[in-house]
Formats: sequence, C-alpha cells, structure tokens
Amino acid sequence: MPTHAPTHRVQVRAAAPRDRHQEILTPEALEFVGRLVAAFADRRLDLLRERRRQAARLASGSPLDFPLVTSAVRTDPDWRVAPPAPGLTDRRVEITGPPDRRMTVNALNSGARIWMADFEDATSPTWDNVIDGQLNLLDAVERRIDFTTPEGKRYRLGGDLATIVVRPRGWHLTEEHLYLDGRPAPASLVDFGLYFFHCAQRQIDAGSGPYFYLPKLENRYEARLWNDVFVLAQELLGIPRGTVRATVLIETITAAFEMEEILYELREHSAGLNAGRWDYLFSLIKTFGHRTDFLLPDRAKVTMTATFLRAYTELLVHTCHKRGAHAVGGMAAHVPSRDTAANEAALAKVRLDKEREAEDGFDGSWVAHPGLVPLCREVFDGVLGDRPHQIERTRDDVEVTPTDLLSVRRISGSPTPDGVRTNIAVALRYFDAWLHGHGAVALHGLMEDAATAEIARTQVWQWLRHRVLDRATVLRLLDDETAALAKEKPAAYADEARDIFVRTALGQELPGFFTTDAYTRHLVRHGTEQS
Repeated sequence: MPTHAPTHRVQVRAAAPRDRHQEILTPEALEFVGRLVAAFADRRLDLLRERRRQAARLASGSPLDFPLVTSAVRTDPDWRVAPPAPGLTDRRVEITGPPDRRMTVNALNSGARIWMADFEDATSPTWDNVIDGQLNLLDAVERRIDFTTPEGKRYRLGGDLATIVVRPRGWHLTEEHLYLDGRPAPASLVDFGLYFFHCAQRQIDAGSGPYFYLPKLENRYEARLWNDVFVLAQELLGIPRGTVRATVLIETITAAFEMEEILYELREHSAGLNAGRWDYLFSLIKTFGHRTDFLLPDRAKVTMTATFLRAYTELLVHTCHKRGAHAVGGMAAHVPSRDTAANEAALAKVRLDKEREAEDGFDGSWVAHPGLVPLCREVFDGVLGDRPHQIERTRDDVEVTPTDLLSVRRISGSPTPDGVRTNIAVALRYFDAWLHGHGAVALHGLMEDAATAEIARTQVWQWLRHRVLDRATVLRLLDDETAALAKEKPAAYADEARDIFVRTALGQELPGFFTTDAYTRHLVRHGTEQS
C-alpha cells in the first residue's frame, strides 16, 4: 500500500489489546479499513434502508417476481463469470467453522478442498474473537500455526491443506470497537479489510488468492457494492483487478429471485453460489411470516425434498452452470458420536442428502465436522470421478417459476409439542453459548450456529402470530428450559438467554436478527480509545 499521511482516523474503542493484537491493528491496516469505510459506509446505509422498504412492500402484498428490468441480463446467452481461481477449481467438499486456533488447524488438515473461515454465523463477535480470528488466519497463511490441547495433544499443519475462504459478517452488522468519524464501522468491511490487507498478497504469493463467502445478500445492488469494494481494495494494494473471488450464499428469499443478476454484478470476481438452508427458511418467515400460506411446520419436517426448496436448489444449479460458476450445496451438521446406532442412522441421512445434491448437479457441498469429510468426498467422487466439477451439466431441463419458489402451502402445518420445545431449548442454549463467546455449538448431535437460533426463534414467533400456539404454553416451556439450562451449566447466562428469546421471539413485531441488539447489549466492551 502506498505510504502517505493518514486521511481517515480510525479509533479502536476496545479494552487494552491482548497479546499480538497490534500485529493486526497496525496503523497501515486501520488506514486501509478506514478508506474502505469512508468510500462505502453511506452506500451500505442506503441499501439497508432499501431492505426495509422492500420488506414493507412485500408485507403489504406486493408480489415477489424475477425483476423485469433485468430480463436482458437473464436472456443474454453470452456472458460468463471469471474462470475458477487457483485452489477453487475442485470444491467437492467444503468444511465450515469459526477461525479459532483449534478449528483453523483441524479444518485445514481435514481433507476438505475448502475451509470457510466463518466470522459470521459461527463466530460470536466478541472483539477478542474477531482479532484472534484474524491472527489465526495470518498464522495459517504463514504456516506457523499450531494448537495444543489442555491434555497436551499437539496439532500442526500437514502438507495438503484446504483453501481458505473467509466469510465476513453481513451488511446489517456493525463493529462497535472500530469507529470512523464518530460512527461504528460496518463489520463486513472490518472483517474483509483486515484479512485482505494482511493476507491477500501472501495468499497470492503462496499460489492461492484472497477468496470470500458473502452472506445475507438480498439483491443485486448489494452484490454490486461488494464488487466495488473488491475493485477499490485491489487498487489500493496494487493487486490486479479480478484477483478476488467471492461465492455468494443464496440464503434470502429475495436473493433467490436475483441469482443470475448477483452473478452478473460480481462476474469478474465471482466463484459461484451456495445454498444456505436454515437462513433461507429464516428469511422466508421474516418476509412472509404474516401470511397463513407460509406457515411452516416443525423444522425437522422441512426437508430439502419440499417442492419450494427443490425449486430453489435446482434453479441455483441451473443458474450457476449456465454462467460457468460453481454450485455448492448445503450444510451437513451432524457431529459423529459414540452411539453406534444413532451415528449410523444420522450418517445414512447425510449420505442421502449428499447423493441428492451430487445427482442434482451440485459441484460440492458443506460439512461442519471433519468426521463427515470422507463421506461427502466419497459421494461426490462417485459422481464426479476425476473431474473437478460438473459445470458442463447445465440442467437445461430446469424451469422454475415464482410460484414454484413460493409454494410453501404444500407442507404448511401446525407445530408439534416436541417441535416447540426443541426450538426453545436449542435457541436458549445457543444464546447462552453465544454470550460465552462461542458461535459454533454442538447441540443434540448437530453443530449449530446462529442460523439455527434464528430459524428456531422465528418459528415460535410465527406460530404465536397465527395462533397455532398459545403464549402461556411458550412461557411455561421457556421457564422449564431456562431452569434446565441453569441446572446443566452453573455458569450459564440463563436469564440473559431467556431475555434474548423474549425480545426476539415473543414481541408483536419480529426483529430482523437476534445478533444486532444482543451484540450491543452484551458483547460490546468499550475501553481506552486508540488510533
């Protein structure tokens, strides 16, 4: 980055820095982040306002359809995204998890082709977690990371490592420990900017590159903003334009209607699309939860074979392959256990899910635990063989209409008592773990992240709204599960977790995300200002 007098004073409003934090929070890195924030913070706010306007329009009955104004983009047969970058050609198995030290080593050694280092749903965004995560990634790129358990077992990097793909936090979140001109910085630009500044050139020198997963996008304009961020970041550091690659998670219902446009906006930096299941259902409830024809049953009953989810995934594969992009399937969250029978039953379900994805044309899929990597790889090996992907399979047989994407009525229904209790129990325990600084948590045999808590609490809100569940029942179950949590974990933040549930699931209006308010109330720890 060229040397010049700082033009954007970034303030670090955090407690005294921990060991090595200054390796990340250098004046040059903060200046780089400041320039990104100065360039794009106002556009971000405009797009968040447009989100609210769009939500109001859809709530008032406006139809959701493929945009008429971009029909030329969809009908133009000639444009393609950029070719796969080094390390992103073969994506048959991708593992996800937070960039803590243990996960960093285990994920890179797991045998997966890709590791998504997740600063978003799998990370509780404490300041220490954010900066320690950046340090772990820097150490991984420099191949100087290791991990020793309390029992003395040491983990080191092997020879065949997964490619690192970083997921920054979404546009809706801020980083309350970094301020520019009196305003907190967009968390997405902090996560992206710090990693890009420290690791982009190092990754290029190592034969890889700066690669990203983009969460929670709702439309093409938000993709365009990211593309402009990439262009400026590359320009500031003297990195050739088009070096960045980004995969977009299609995990909002509005983005499902603009998949092709999102690829188009990012085409010189695009690495494809991913199907994010729980967040997609969460978005569906947020958008149409007021309508009785979108009433979802228990989470366990909403499988990927449902008509509207089949339409979504098949359209994603067709859209990606039509434009030369990878299509990546959804998460297998099972955590292998010592219960042989339960483990075999769970793995059988995972295998069926991955077989469906591979046969539908996906080029790879996600797992949350290293123990699932061999199974996922075996399934995709069976379909791909020696090919790195199946992009040539364009699925021209797929024809999806707006009605197909919104055909929830076929599986709509009331919850079961077990479904209600499970949602409350899982949400409470996740909130407690999140308050303790853990964003990826093993619950009931599954590795859960914030997306699980979001769908769990919004389902309860939806059931209450449509009076298929009464408030007294919810409060009784909530009290039972709060007491159970306090008994299980003497150090649990049981009352605080209950308060988050009440504020985000039991009100008349549904908050957009539990993370925004809970972050400000519970995780922000301001300290002495630095610059």
